[in-house]
Amino acid sequence: MKKLFSGIFALGIAAAAHANTPLPDVSPVSEGQHVFINIPQQRLFLYTDGKLTKAYPVAVGKAATQTNLGEHKIGVKAYNPTWHIPKSIQKERGDGVKTIPPGPKNPLGPVFVRLGDPKLGLGIHGTNAPSSVPGVLSHGCVRMKSPDALEFAKTISTGAPASVIYQMATLNEDANKNLWLAAYRDPYKQKNLDTAALKKSIAAWAKANGKTINAKRVDAVLKNRTGAANCLTCAPKVKMKTPLKSLAWNSGSGAYSKPKAVAKPAPVKDETLPDGSGVEVNVGDMLPDSGMSLPRLPIPAGTSADEAVETLF
Repeated sequence: MKKLFSGIFALGIAAAAHANTPLPDVSPVSEGQHVFINIPQQRLFLYTDGKLTKAYPVAVGKAATQTNLGEHKIGVKAYNPTWHIPKSIQKERGDGVKTIPPGPKNPLGPVFVRLGDPKLGLGIHGTNAPSSVPGVLSHGCVRMKSPDALEFAKTISTGAPASVIYQMATLNEDANKNLWLAAYRDPYKQKNLDTAALKKSIAAWAKANGKTINAKRVDAVLKNRTGAANCLTCAPKVKMKTPLKSLAWNSGSGAYSKPKAVAKPAPVKDETLPDGSGVEVNVGDMLPDSGMSLPRLPIPAGTSADEAVETLF
């Protein structure tokens, strides 16, 4: 009973932490599911019929092996996958092992969900190194804590659109009509943060809502890029009140982000491989380079990325 209570309590903390995750400026499809993965934010967002369903912390590709930006689709799923080790890595290992069966030593965790064209070699999957999530340290795939990966895999449908985006800021209005700004580091050196559009949106929202915002506070948030949400219209100790509404700040507007109107998608049969099916991916058992910068956004508990063994692609 004690263990059960502890588990429920931990799940409650996790749910609360994800509930106040700042939302990016996106336009999910108005019908069906839509996945967004924001690289700088290290978060995966699942929308259903234009409304947020869940936000998850994720580890994404490092600068040398980036997660492919752009539009993709969710593909086949493999539960309890068997890792078929490519010959190049078999040679590196030198231990004669050709496959790793499902279990605690499998770097794909309990499930692998194909992301985009199989030729890209991308997937959304669990991990045998949970302390590495969130982070910017994979070989391109999107890594989730295994319970999250299972929940996501059981929720998402084959064929759903999946957008990998690169937004270095989020601008949200909370339930108390306060404005919150978060800024993120630039792991892929995209340098695409449009500060002019962002500040224009802040000014438009402030005018429409009769608020005064200190420009120096905005500049400080953009300079520090801690990934934490900062209130621009309230005292530092005031807590964010959910639900949140994202502003369409990329257009310089003070309006809210809106879903994209689309026709209801035709039903698609969910593609799931037989349990234990093999997945061949380029996975190595390496420690991060000592000089590598591994930016991570804060999340309750967990070891730093620098201490985690990098076992995924």
